[in-house]
Amino acid sequence: MNNIYDLIIIGGGPAGLSAGLYAGRAMLNTLIIEKKQVGGQIITTSEVVNYPGIRKTSGPALMEEMHQQAKDFGVSFVSDEIKQVDFSGEVKRLISDKQEYFCRAVIIATGAQPRKIGFSGEEEFTGRGVAYCATCDGEFFTGLDIFVIGGGYAAAEEAMFLTRYGKNVTMIIREPDFTCAKSIADKVRSMDNITIHYNTEVKELSGDDLLKQATFVNNQTGETFTYTASEEDQTFGVFVFAGYEPSTALFKDHIKLDDYGYILTDENLNTNVPGVIAAGDLRPKILRQIVTSVADGAIAAITAERYVADEKERLGITDESKPVSKPKETQKNLTESVKQPSDEKQNNTAHPLWSDPLMEQVRGVLASLNKNVTLVTIVDSQNEKSVSLKDWLTVLPNLSSHIFLEVYEKGTNPDIETKIEATLLPMVAFLDESGTYTGVKFCGIPGGHELNSFILALYNLAGPGQALDEKALRQIQAIDKKVNLKIAISLSCTFCPDVVAACHRIAMLNPNVEATMMDLSLFPDIKNKFKIMSVPAIIKDDSKLLFGSKTIEEIVEFIQQ
Repeated sequence: MNNIYDLIIIGGGPAGLSAGLYAGRAMLNTLIIEKKQVGGQIITTSEVVNYPGIRKTSGPALMEEMHQQAKDFGVSFVSDEIKQVDFSGEVKRLISDKQEYFCRAVIIATGAQPRKIGFSGEEEFTGRGVAYCATCDGEFFTGLDIFVIGGGYAAAEEAMFLTRYGKNVTMIIREPDFTCAKSIADKVRSMDNITIHYNTEVKELSGDDLLKQATFVNNQTGETFTYTASEEDQTFGVFVFAGYEPSTALFKDHIKLDDYGYILTDENLNTNVPGVIAAGDLRPKILRQIVTSVADGAIAAITAERYVADEKERLGITDESKPVSKPKETQKNLTESVKQPSDEKQNNTAHPLWSDPLMEQVRGVLASLNKNVTLVTIVDSQNEKSVSLKDWLTVLPNLSSHIFLEVYEKGTNPDIETKIEATLLPMVAFLDESGTYTGVKFCGIPGGHELNSFILALYNLAGPGQALDEKALRQIQAIDKKVNLKIAISLSCTFCPDVVAACHRIAMLNPNVEATMMDLSLFPDIKNKFKIMSVPAIIKDDSKLLFGSKTIEEIVEFIQQ
């Protein structure tokens, strides 16, 4: 049998990270498995002001601190998706497409996903008017009317956030009042640019390529009213914050769930199966907030520690793991190793988006490169962003001897422009060690969250590369037709980098695929042509679209359609 962990935590949100921190401090050999991005749903929240001891921060910043704390205490992290579980034995078995994991105790902290309401038009206009993440998609509705569906914490907080973009924000609340704290509700009610309709629900959305009309109904009187986008605006936004549904389908036949899919536990967070513990928003509870998830994580870790100790004593097992007398530094997860430039003191002697600490962080990651990579950018001196990208790129060869930069003025080298299909600027293309165009491009300056996808592209092309299971590799290699992918992103979107990295990985592994990251703020014509109002959005061959966070397998399936 492979290495048996003391504890595996499924899920890297607040509950999972808190559990990891406490388990690490208790010297348990602990692994956290997260299928997407560490931090959970909170990384889509722009402002956190109700976490005790921290007056104001952002969701991503708070989760990064928790992430680093857990790693400080020796907790390991892996990006993977568990597809099957076996809790029947004294050693628990977790199975993904990549491998099997074994442990003595499991903490399930998979959280909950935004709930879709199911009104007419919701599915049809998702990505073209209907959205679920204000941080990711709010900017697309600048100067437009915005409707927020819901009356809880998330709806109230995001409605206030959306006022910075929307012309007017209207809240549609099916209850007779808000369901969040009175202090937050009162703050919303005090804002002049927010209108509130109580006892009201969405009846239907309609339109053509974009959302044009919404009909609402009062659930007490039956009275309806209709909103129609003006000729000037053409469209509007509907943001749905109608609560969450637990991500527990995987565990349905293995532990007890209630009628709504929430995991049932005792006061110590034990499930009905010994050694299986649950924490966070997937439990029935009166309040689902970061602070309650963090509390759950701490309790769950202490419960797991006691269970593991009892099991080892019962089985006569001496501690397999080496004790840790103090917190230790662990290797940073590549996708989390680069802080956002806005977090650092700027150093204008290099480039506004490069600071000295940031350059040192990136240099550490790029030290693992073992092959040469050439970056090619075409510069139009009349295009400010094109010049800025060139300046940004000039820093990289100084951070690794394996990185080379070629800069050409627009029109001076038509052969290379044709080779890398340099039709949109700003643009940088990746060539492999033989000088072959890899199909990987960035149209935009990869700041914000996209810095991670850019560094990942270098790591995957010229370094050891991220692990990829054989099944996914075979699916990628089976693509036998030319495919062009454009990944429409915004630099504020926390889900976009994973999709960009996945598409780029596919392009690196199959010469039939070209994948270009596109910052939509720089290419409004692309946004308007494809009626994109939500990111990430993958455009295939300038015709079909796929919205939302997707895995490599899901993207390959989309390509093959």
